[in-house]
Amino acid sequence: MPFDLDLVVVGGCGRVGLPLGLAFADRGLRVGLYDINEQSVAGVSAGTMPFKEAGASEILARVGPEMVVTTDASVVSRAENIVVVIGTPVDEHLDPSPTAVPDAVEELAPYLRDGQMLMLRSTLYPGVTAMVERLIARLGLQVDVAFCPERIAEGAALTELFDLPQIVAGRTATAQARAEKVFGTIAASTVPLSPEEAELAKLFTNTWRYTKFAIANQLFMIANDFGLDFDRIRAAMMLDYPRAADLPTAGFVAGPCLLKDTLQLAAFNNNKFALGHVSMMINEGLPLYLVSRMEETFDLANSTVGILGMAFKGGSDDTRDSLSYKLRRILRFKAGAVLCTDPHVTTDLSLVPLDVALQGSDILVLAAPHPEYRNLVTTTPLVDVWGFTGNGSQI
Repeated sequence: MPFDLDLVVVGGCGRVGLPLGLAFADRGLRVGLYDINEQSVAGVSAGTMPFKEAGASEILARVGPEMVVTTDASVVSRAENIVVVIGTPVDEHLDPSPTAVPDAVEELAPYLRDGQMLMLRSTLYPGVTAMVERLIARLGLQVDVAFCPERIAEGAALTELFDLPQIVAGRTATAQARAEKVFGTIAASTVPLSPEEAELAKLFTNTWRYTKFAIANQLFMIANDFGLDFDRIRAAMMLDYPRAADLPTAGFVAGPCLLKDTLQLAAFNNNKFALGHVSMMINEGLPLYLVSRMEETFDLANSTVGILGMAFKGGSDDTRDSLSYKLRRILRFKAGAVLCTDPHVTTDLSLVPLDVALQGSDILVLAAPHPEYRNLVTTTPLVDVWGFTGNGSQI
C-alpha cells in the first residue's frame, strides 16, 4: 500500500511538534499530527492553537483543514517520513532516562512499515540514536533512522525553522540523503554530522547558553553584594565593545531544556563537569539569593510579596520548570503572603490580575520580563534582577 501522507509528527500537538508540522504543511507536504493529548488534538482539529507561538494561528487557519490530526497511532503507518519529537527526560532523581525514546519508538512498532524514514527530533542522551537503530534492526524492519535536532527558540519557531541551518545526522548515506531531502523543504540549509556528533551538538548548545547565563548571574551577585548595580556595569562593558556583546542580563534561567540538558551532559561525562554543576548551583540558587537579600532589606515576614510573571521566560505562556514557582515556594515560607500574576498564563487558577497584585503587595519581584511590564508604574519597591524596567538591578 502506498503512503498517502508525506510526514507524520509524533507528539505533533506540542510546543515542538506542532510548529514543525505547520512548517512542513505550509511548504506543501501532506502532514499528519499524532498526539496522545486529547484536548490539544481537539483544539488543533478545530483550528485553535493550544499555546502561544508567533504566526502559528495564521498558518493553522491556512493549512489545518488539509492536515490529519489524531490520537490514533495507526496514522504512523500512512506516512513515508516519521518525526518523533519525544526527547530524553530526567527522572525525579535528576538522572537521564535514555530508554524513554527507544521505548516510545517500540510502542509505534506495530505501525512502522518497510521503506519509512524515522527521524528523531528532540534532545537525545548520547547513544540513543544508536539504541533506536538497534531496536529497528531487532524488529526486522527496513526503516532508515536519523537524528535531526530541534534548534528553535520557543515563540520564534515559525521564523527560525525556515531561517536556521538544520543539523542532519544519518548513519548511512541513504538515511543522510533522505533526512536532508525532508528538512531541505523548510530549512535554509542542512549541516551533516554523525549521530553521536549531533547528539553532543544539541547538548553543547544548550549547556553553552546555560553556563553563559550562570556567569551573568554570578557577576550580578558579586556586584550586588558590594552595593553596585550590575546592569549599569554591564551596559558600560557592552557599549561599542564587541568582545562583551554576548554578556546576558542576570535573571531566572529555566524552562524544559537548559538545566535538563546540562544535567544530561554531566551524566554522560560520568559527572566530571565542574563548570556545569557550578552553573546549576548558581542559576537554581538565584531565587533563594533574592529572598535572602530581600530579608536584609525589608520586613519580609510581615510583607506581602507580589511576583510578576510566572512563565519561564518573557513573552511566553509556558510555565514548565519556571523558577517563578520556586521563588513562590520560598516566599510562602519566608514572607507574610504571596500574590502571583501573569498576563499570558491562563492554566494556573491561583494567579490574580495585575492590578490586584500591584495594589495588594508591599514588595514586587519581576520574575519574568514580559513586555507588559516594560513601562510599569508603581511606587511599591520593585526587585528587578533583569534591569528590565530601566531602573537598575541592584537589590
